[in-house]
This record gives sequence, C-alpha cells and structure tokens, in this order.
Amino acid sequence: MFFKKNDEKEELKNLLVQNRRKEKVKKEKVNVKWIAQIALISFTISFGLSFVSEIAIPNLSVVWGILLTLAFVFIGILFDIVGVAVTGADEKVFHSMNSRQVKGSKVAVLFKKNADKVSSFCCDVIGDICGIVSGASASAVSVGLAATFNWNLLLVSLTVAAVVASLTIGGKACGKSFAINKSDVILYEFAKIISIFYKE
Repeated sequence: MFFKKNDEKEELKNLLVQNRRKEKVKKEKVNVKWIAQIALISFTISFGLSFVSEIAIPNLSVVWGILLTLAFVFIGILFDIVGVAVTGADEKVFHSMNSRQVKGSKVAVLFKKNADKVSSFCCDVIGDICGIVSGASASAVSVGLAATFNWNLLLVSLTVAAVVASLTIGGKACGKSFAINKSDVILYEFAKIISIFYKE
C-alpha cells in the first residue's frame, strides 16, 4: 500500500513535469484588446437576437414562434460543433492545402492558429447567447400556446422549457462526437464559407 501511494505520487510528478514542458517558456500577457472585442461582439449579438425574440416572436403565430426557437437552438448547436472542430483539427492538413492554393485553406490555417479565440467565440459567445435567447423565445411560445389552446400556462412553460433544454443538450452532445471525428472536414467547410467574405 505504501509503495502504491509512492508510485502514484511519482506518476503525478511526471505528469506535472510533462505539462510544464508543453507550456510556453514565455507566458503571454492577457489580451485586453481581445477581451474588449469579444465583450462588445457578445453585447451586440445578444442585443440583436434578444430584440428578435422579444419583439418578433410575440407577434408571430405559434408555428412560426416554434420554428424561430428551433432555429436559435440549431444555430447554437452548429456553432458548438464548429468550436469543437477547430480545436481538434490538424493544422498540417491545411498548410498542405494552402501550399496548393485550395480555396478556404488560408482561412482554415488562420482559424487553427487562433483556435482558442475561434472556439471561445463559437461555443461561448454564439452558443451561450443562442441558449439564452432560445430560452426567452420558449417563454414567448409558451404564452402563445397557452392562450391559443387554453392550456395551463405553468405546465406549458415547464414542458416547452424542458423540450428546448433537452434538444440543446442532446444536440450538443451528438455534435461534439461528430465534431471530434470529422474535425478537419468541418473546419474546411466552415472556412470555405467564411472565405467568401474574407479576402485571401
């Protein structure tokens, strides 16, 4: 038992040593500019999507309100997939494609070099905002459903919220597995779309 504990301590020390080797010798300073930019982008996107959900959905029919809520859920899942794929993709593949001047490969390399920022934007900014807005949309849809069919508002709200949450969580769980297995393809396809708006 004593030797086992010592072995575990040695293994832990070895892991810590290996981890330090992986770290950069010179630690980067906190990028204040990036934090300010991401905060401003988050505010703008959140404001825009919240405006749509709060103003548009109450004036829509129940069917269109449901479709818009599902669209927010889908966008959140889609960007979560991209965020995971960026971190898992192999940069060498895109350098090779870039040397052959394949469309979108330069953007893919740029995304991979800034994988932490791209992943943060996709998963944390877009993904989380869509989660919040889809929740707000679900509330508006619940009111519409309760009023249209004369159902109990509390029961409808709880049911709709549970359905939206399960779709979001289940979709992201499936999406993560897909993103890990197809990371290179996903990043390439996403980079191809972005390259339309990006001058290479």
